[in-house]
Amino acid sequence: MIGQPVVVTIAHGRHEHLRRQLTSLARADPAVAHVVVAMGDDDVRSVVDEQHAGQGGDVVVVPVGLDPDGELPLALARNAGAETALAMGGDLLIFLDVDCLAAPELVGDYRRAADRSGSRPEGPVLWCGEVSYLPPLSDDLPDYPLDALDTLASPHRARPVLEPGGIRFDTDTRMFWSLNFAMTASDWRRSGGFHEGFRGYGGEDTDLAMAVGAQHGVIGWIGGARAFHQHHPTSSPPWQHLPAIVRNARLFRDRWGRFPMEGWLQEFADAGAVDYDPVAGVLRLRV
Repeated sequence: MIGQPVVVTIAHGRHEHLRRQLTSLARADPAVAHVVVAMGDDDVRSVVDEQHAGQGGDVVVVPVGLDPDGELPLALARNAGAETALAMGGDLLIFLDVDCLAAPELVGDYRRAADRSGSRPEGPVLWCGEVSYLPPLSDDLPDYPLDALDTLASPHRARPVLEPGGIRFDTDTRMFWSLNFAMTASDWRRSGGFHEGFRGYGGEDTDLAMAVGAQHGVIGWIGGARAFHQHHPTSSPPWQHLPAIVRNARLFRDRWGRFPMEGWLQEFADAGAVDYDPVAGVLRLRV
């Protein structure tokens, strides 16, 4: 039986998103422990102290610095959060993006899935719950009502939606993304965690998925364990992360023989920002 679950969140800015997440987790499971990794943001501790006072289980804030070039250390931060969760006795690590609100059943659904007996795959399992997307806040919607998120959110079109309680194992681990997932402590240790050579944005979650697949692991899609993604402005492709994406894509190809994020890389190339030839293995910034 799976024992203590611990939620791991990495954060830099997005303080209001974090406040809402803390409230949603306290409603979902008042006893659940939570590790918040503050990436170069000293104000995260104040947000946690103010929002968490008098509600929910233990919340531990772990500070990590930014990379020397100012990039967010996403891989390192998730690993630091996981190591803290393991030291707290965590048997199930639930990684929840700071933008995500937890549905009431999120923690319980992950525990039930991880407790599943019989027909378990040979390798590690990346348990992936559902993610639905909330609209932007406005004068008509000044805050997200936690009791009515279902009426506002739209599911991700590219991810499977199963019947409640359903589980589907998928050997194509490339479909993994890290907004809302869980691993048992033993599977996390087997996977090796996130490769800390990935600095800044891009590729580190796909790299973990490839490492899991190389160990005969799978994605375990869950009908449930829902998270609701709070709206924030985005750009596609993410031009603000161009140098990190190029650097991380090269590392990924060195490790796995192909480039990740192919759509973004092609868009950068079409705009004249990079030289990109996936067959020849060429990817470089244009000066």
